[in-house]
Amino acid sequence: MRRKHALPSPEGGTFPAGDDDHSPAGARGYEALGRVMAVLAGEADFIESCRDLAWWRGSGSWHLEWRDGPFASEAAALLEERLRGLQLVTTAVPGNDVCAALEVMGVRFELRAIDPMGRARVRARPGFWRLAEALDTTRSTNARHPWETLLGG
Repeated sequence: MRRKHALPSPEGGTFPAGDDDHSPAGARGYEALGRVMAVLAGEADFIESCRDLAWWRGSGSWHLEWRDGPFASEAAALLEERLRGLQLVTTAVPGNDVCAALEVMGVRFELRAIDPMGRARVRARPGFWRLAEALDTTRSTNARHPWETLLGG
C-alpha cells in the first residue's frame, strides 16, 4: 500500500497569513456565511420564492445573489433582525430593491436581487405552492387539498 505525502510547505516553512481558508479571518468568514445561510434557510418564504440563489467569495466579503423573490432591502432587514439579537450584525446599509449590504461578524455581505418581486407580491402570487398550505388540513373546501394533489389522493 502506498502512502500519500502531504504537499510541501512554501519556502520559509509556513503558510502566508491573510484572509484565506487557513487563517482565523478566513474561518470567521465561513462562520459568518454559515450563520447567514442558516437564517435564510429557516425562512421558507425566502427559499421557496428565490430562483438561482448563488454565493461567492469576494475580496474580504461574500456576495449573495438570487432571481425573483424578495427585494435586497427586505433580505437585509430579515438578516439584520435575526442576527442583531445574537449581536452578530455590526453595520447594515438597507440599500434598495436591487442592492443592499450588511456586516456580520466583521465580514461584509453584498446582497443583490435580480428581477425581485418583493415579499408581499410573492405571497399574493397565485399558484405559489406553500408547504404550510399543503399541510393545512383544517380548512374545508370543495376542492381537493394541495396535499391530496401532492400525494395523488
